[in-house]
Amino acid sequence: MERSSGRRLLLLASLIALAGGLLADGLSAQTRRNEAPGAAAPHRAAAQETPQEKMNAWTVGLAGGLIEGAPLRLAAEMARVADDGQNLHVLPIVTRGATENLNSLLYLRGVDTAIINSDALDEYKAQLPQIRRRITYVLNLFPSELHIFVRPEIQNLSDLAGKKVNFNTQGTAAAYSGPLIFSRLGINADKMFIPHQIALEQMRKGEIAAVVFITSKPVDAFVRGRFEPGFKFLSVQYDSKFEDYYLPAVLEAGEYPGLIKQGERVQTIAVPTALVAFNWPTQSNRYQRVARFVDVLFSRIDRLQGPGFDPKWKSINLAATVPGLDRFSAAQDWLDRQTRAPRALR
Repeated sequence: MERSSGRRLLLLASLIALAGGLLADGLSAQTRRNEAPGAAAPHRAAAQETPQEKMNAWTVGLAGGLIEGAPLRLAAEMARVADDGQNLHVLPIVTRGATENLNSLLYLRGVDTAIINSDALDEYKAQLPQIRRRITYVLNLFPSELHIFVRPEIQNLSDLAGKKVNFNTQGTAAAYSGPLIFSRLGINADKMFIPHQIALEQMRKGEIAAVVFITSKPVDAFVRGRFEPGFKFLSVQYDSKFEDYYLPAVLEAGEYPGLIKQGERVQTIAVPTALVAFNWPTQSNRYQRVARFVDVLFSRIDRLQGPGFDPKWKSINLAATVPGLDRFSAAQDWLDRQTRAPRALR
């Protein structure tokens, strides 16, 4: 009797699982049809839409980065400003880091936009030769300056060959871009990937020769930190080997008064951090979602430049370009409209 009951329960569970699987397959197939690159925007009347359809119609997934990183904070701030109820919902997504967000944008369902470092494109050159045609940029955010901070006995970049150099933890900009930049510089260092706070302490003891930060200046660790005389930043000259993804930059005494002498400047390079989107066909629902996000975000950029947001938004330039990428066409259209708009009479 118990065995018979057990078999009936097992059969019932199997039927429920099968029905659930068929339903999931149907929903998944519908989702794939809606998300196909050539799929047109849905034309159902708003009154006929289900609550689920209404919620998803104008939701934009934004791959931010690690929960402790600056890119996720920027994503959250953009989401706050662009929120427009059922008309637009931007969903910031915690990921493995900005350096892996390009992978999420290419392959992860539900990701419409992402914050990436421009040199992340380098990894895809071999496997996706047309990568620059599949990805477009919406906005050049902030440059992340390269800081190569060294002990007193290190005088130039070549001195770091074979020495221990820390590039922060995996998933950070320094962990990806740092080794790539060192490779272009021809420096074969002994690479480490531990938290920078720990590395700086080991550096003070002479156990590590240098730390590499790639983030927007000024860096708190260098502003507030106390270092013995001789600790310094090394200069990196911008030349043809960096023209594809990077920009020239400088570190100045006003930013690091304890480490750079008054009147001196340290030449370096910067990695552009960009908000990017997949290059969807203009009639697709996915394109139209991002286009609405762009229109709202650009129109409200002044809110991001006000109190309560990262002060770096004040220096944002909507027209700034990103090396190696074309601009998302809706973003270019918005800029063109502002250029054509008649200026207010004074």
